[in-house]
Amino acid sequence: MTDPNAIQPSELDQLPDRDPEETAEWQASLDAVAKAAGPHRAAYLMRRTLERAEGAGIALPKLLETDYVNSIPTSAEPDVPGDEAMEQRITAWNRWNAAAMVTRGSKYGVGGHIATFASAAWLYETGFNHFFKGKEADGSGDQLYIQGHASPGIYARAFLDGRLSEEQLDNFRREAGGNGLPSYPHPRRLPWLWEFPTVSMGLGPLSAIYQARFNRYLTNRGIKDTSASHVWAFLGDGEMDEPESTAALALAAREELDNLTFVINCNLQRLDGPVRANFKIVQELEAQFRGAGWNVIKTLWGTAWDELFQLDTTGALVRRLRQVPDAQIQTYQTRDAAYIRQDFFGADPALAEMAKLLSDDKILECFHLSRGGHEARKVYAAYKAAVEHKGAPTVILAQTVKGHTLGEGFASKNANHQMKKLSVDEFKNMRDLLGLPIKDSDFVDGVVPYGHPGADSPEVRYLQERRAALGGPAPARRVHPVAPLPAPAEKAFASFDKGSGSQNVATTMAFVRLVKDLVRDKETGRRWVPIVPDEARTFGMESLFPSLGIYSPKGQTYEPVDRDQLMYYKEAKNGQILNEGITEAGSMADFIAASTSYATHGETMIPFYIFYSMFGWQRTADQMWQLGDQLGRGFLVGATAGRTTLTGEGLQHADGHSPVIAATNPAALTYDPAFAYEVAAIVKEGLRRMYGEAAPGEDQDVFYYLTVYNEPLPQPAKPSVAGIDEGIVKGLYRFNTAESAGVTVPANAPRIQLLGSGTAIHWALKAQRLLAEEWGVAADVWSATSWSELRRDALEADEALLRGEERVPFVRQALQGAEGPVLAVSDYMRQVPDQIAQWVEQDWSSLGADGFGLSDTREAARRHFGVDAESIVVAALAQLAKRGEVKAASVKEAREKYGL
Repeated sequence: MTDPNAIQPSELDQLPDRDPEETAEWQASLDAVAKAAGPHRAAYLMRRTLERAEGAGIALPKLLETDYVNSIPTSAEPDVPGDEAMEQRITAWNRWNAAAMVTRGSKYGVGGHIATFASAAWLYETGFNHFFKGKEADGSGDQLYIQGHASPGIYARAFLDGRLSEEQLDNFRREAGGNGLPSYPHPRRLPWLWEFPTVSMGLGPLSAIYQARFNRYLTNRGIKDTSASHVWAFLGDGEMDEPESTAALALAAREELDNLTFVINCNLQRLDGPVRANFKIVQELEAQFRGAGWNVIKTLWGTAWDELFQLDTTGALVRRLRQVPDAQIQTYQTRDAAYIRQDFFGADPALAEMAKLLSDDKILECFHLSRGGHEARKVYAAYKAAVEHKGAPTVILAQTVKGHTLGEGFASKNANHQMKKLSVDEFKNMRDLLGLPIKDSDFVDGVVPYGHPGADSPEVRYLQERRAALGGPAPARRVHPVAPLPAPAEKAFASFDKGSGSQNVATTMAFVRLVKDLVRDKETGRRWVPIVPDEARTFGMESLFPSLGIYSPKGQTYEPVDRDQLMYYKEAKNGQILNEGITEAGSMADFIAASTSYATHGETMIPFYIFYSMFGWQRTADQMWQLGDQLGRGFLVGATAGRTTLTGEGLQHADGHSPVIAATNPAALTYDPAFAYEVAAIVKEGLRRMYGEAAPGEDQDVFYYLTVYNEPLPQPAKPSVAGIDEGIVKGLYRFNTAESAGVTVPANAPRIQLLGSGTAIHWALKAQRLLAEEWGVAADVWSATSWSELRRDALEADEALLRGEERVPFVRQALQGAEGPVLAVSDYMRQVPDQIAQWVEQDWSSLGADGFGLSDTREAARRHFGVDAESIVVAALAQLAKRGEVKAASVKEAREKYGL
């Protein structure tokens, strides 16, 4: 009779079996173990067999989960070099000062977080003492992505090291006076300390992956050997819920980024409570990372648990640890030994017997205090294994207690993320627990004192010696003295001045042609980093494939299908193009890494990231804010821009608002060029400002956002107008007048000023002709290359006025003396040109493409939004009619004439 519990061969198994009899024997052995020793023993043998196979390199699907125990057994832990007692004292001082800083700041109501660093202190201290390479080490040192909420602990360590003063600690989160500390890692606010902004959760892990990848890119392209650099990203287990946190895990594994380590502080709590109350976040993350191809190290239990695991001869303890959900683990942290005996050990007879051998103190030590992430020995073992692992990135899942050492009022409490201070009594208890020489009399008027053993104390000397051995202070940001890049040959830019004649050229193609010339420059060409999210052919960039190559650390291991074509798909280990696939977020992370290479690696790179304009700022504006914080430089290019130029694509592809979002970013210089020569002039100025000789007081830490269009039109020659280059850069110049345009208008004709940006200037030029020929109105046409730069200049003029300085905004200077009202038009919502309305002295009105986009022809879409040439004519006549310069009846007549 067939055993119903026996493993049956699958009828659907398509794998050929060369020896069915041997297969049956293995299956029968498994059945026998399950029957004789139970399913747990059978599962144990299967896991061990699979682990053996994996270690031997036998191709099998990987185990996605292992037991809820440490990956590195106690017997395999290496000795920790250095003085562990000294490191304990250093960590104690840092714990104290981190809590003191936030508590002292609480009287100002500025907030702060205490519990995060309390849980993660040893994760950082072990790294600072033994692993994190500073900027004076070989190469560029390590790149540290610090968890944002842990910043008080990093400040506390910098204070102990002598890099920060008490005054600065007291100004935590109070920056307005000029000597404060930002709440989180903000390079723009504290550029000598912080390298990477991380508190916008999810962006830290994403950026860390692409930073590690960009390090390899620099090495493979021969720009700089970064092989000695390691990227460390410190994350919270709750943070891993953000989709960006795990968006690029497969990339890191696919490209074998063993220069990358994630350290996830698994204190099992997020902002409001448990991360996976009814489940186990560590197991979930392990499966996720293993499935993506990462090396996973679990550091869960401290040495106090060793005795318990030795007593676990049946596997009951390991099974129970797998069963207990996270929220219950948190509950054990706050309950007495009797409760733990009943709820945890009482669930299994074998565990109940084990508990009889354990004292209450032992149980409390294990369940209240002993976590792998709180012991230097455990953390050191994990870090050493991570940096020595080859062929894949590593994630360390370190279990800790949120609020550790802060007392019963903090540890594992659901509300501890919002708790900003300790009482004096709680501080005294913490002092006693940490063994710090702080006297009761040091608490003057109830104010907790900062603690420091002295600049020449053994603790400080040890800390500084360890950092010196590792290459200097960390974290630290260094902008190496790098010579400005030489300007590319003028020929590359001047070639656009003559226009395209009768040839139709879209500004997207003009930009691509310009870049093709610039990457050939002998001095700076190799420093360009073209980035595109799998739309290179859309933007006409396929011609760059064979000449520059697409970066791949594997090179090209296949014969491309288009190998016989001139513009074949070429991948190369030293390829220059980063073609990222369908990931705007990944492309932005690439851009951030490249745009800050001047500081991270002392190597200036010139990234340009070209994308569908709708899928730039709308999708990744948070990363663009991160880019500004990180002081990045480069060119963002929103292609296929505008609400009416992308025919047939419809609502979600029609960009009518990216310049509005871009205008909110203080580091973004936003341009909407109409003509190819304007594109060239803006890029030339951008290269000078960001990479060349800076003018006195000029901020180089900016980036440029250009909108370019896919509408092929004849490109005019650059007008011979005085000051045109200044106007292009500052945002406005007169392209022509009615007279210079060659249209015939009566003497003393009413006059209007038409301001257009981007593709809209072509509608304005047609309206100029219609107004003259059909309505006897003279119109001058202006190119508004940047509404936001005009506004920025005007705001600065207003600020100067408050200081008692007289300064006229450029837009007012440019339009001074221009006759008649002003009518502005763009392919964006009216809010874009309306940015400058309050500084224009003439009567102002505007037209724009407000509302959702729609699928249709360009002409139909423009008529729908009321921005085509005929609509401009009617709006112009309406403006003039208000002033009594044309008959009111002309407006109605024009509407009927043009079918509006």
